[in-house]
Amino acid sequence: MNIILEQSEIIQQPLHVTITGSKSESNRLLVLQALYPNIALENVSNSDDSDVMQMALNSKESLVDIHHAGTTMRFLTAYFSSCEGKIVTLTGSKRMKERPIKILVDALRDLGADITYVENDGYPPIKIIGKNITQSEVTLKANVSSQYISALMLIGSSLENGLKLTLDGAITSVPYIKMTLNLLHQLNIDAQFKRQTITVKPKTEAVAKQTLTVESDWSSASYFFSIVALSPIGTTITLSAYKASSLQGDSVLTTIYKQFGVTTTFSDHSITLKKVEDVLKDTNITLDLVNAPDIAQTIAVTCFGLGIACSLSGLHTLKIKETDRLEALKIELEKLGGNVHITDKTLDLEPSDRINEDVAINTYNDHRMAMAFAPLALRVKMRVNDAEVVSKSYPEFWSDLEKIGFKINKH
Repeated sequence: MNIILEQSEIIQQPLHVTITGSKSESNRLLVLQALYPNIALENVSNSDDSDVMQMALNSKESLVDIHHAGTTMRFLTAYFSSCEGKIVTLTGSKRMKERPIKILVDALRDLGADITYVENDGYPPIKIIGKNITQSEVTLKANVSSQYISALMLIGSSLENGLKLTLDGAITSVPYIKMTLNLLHQLNIDAQFKRQTITVKPKTEAVAKQTLTVESDWSSASYFFSIVALSPIGTTITLSAYKASSLQGDSVLTTIYKQFGVTTTFSDHSITLKKVEDVLKDTNITLDLVNAPDIAQTIAVTCFGLGIACSLSGLHTLKIKETDRLEALKIELEKLGGNVHITDKTLDLEPSDRINEDVAINTYNDHRMAMAFAPLALRVKMRVNDAEVVSKSYPEFWSDLEKIGFKINKH
């Protein structure tokens, strides 16, 4: 499905949008629920990624296709490795078969897991023969993806002798590791993260029966921060359900978007975004996003829409996402008239005072490309190709935009 976004404006009335649960929290909790069935979950993400996670965890088939879901591939590689007697082959989309998994597989093999590559060494698909893992100490390179680390942490308490994980090098996306740690603590699992070492003790007692509520997704909220930033002073949107003390690293949006003139007010498990001032044209937004790389696309597009410069660093993980997000951003922003410079971990955008109209944005099978560029419809008419890709994390995205005033034609 392709869509045309006519030049739009926000409806000037109280606007309230309810956003689905965080897929980051949901996918972690779904693995923990599989290990400890006493847990009940509420507000689980209705994203494709979480749907695929639930399907895979419940599947009795020997071949499990997780499509584009990178988090699911990594978490399930660890989970199935620890399921004694389970034999499964994990595969995915063409892009998934290009996304590296060697670092995680090597760590699991060091613990005693039985994993073999079906096609190309270092990449899915992989065949896993689940075992009772008794080894507990392993070292993992920490500067590629925090999901490798979380994958091991999630199964640590179910291993016979627990887990002692030594992290080698600079640690990427620390908030996501702390999210995993906090969720383990909520289940009364003994886990610690000190300097370069993570320890998870084996869970010898049953997890107490309890219900955990997933907080709504902050990455999905980022697009509404962008919409408010690109709107006139006074524009207000309320989003639910959010917590002031969030586990999600992308909650740093509340601080970052102050630089765009957007304030955030917390009340009754919701946040209200309000545009209070315009940004000066000579502003250069300079940010290290090593702990929140998923909002880099949103921020870069916001800056372009406002005609201001930005210098973003800490983006090395973006090259192994659904697409090479740095290259994709450069291509699509330059089609719109931007001037972008990238390295393997940085993006610099020059200020500009025009936006090319009626450009077709390609999405590269990447949900965040579609959603990050959509707010530019507040400036110009544009098209989005393969717009249904948003279902990976936020299936209601286009209908929610229509509710707040965006003019969308599907074809």
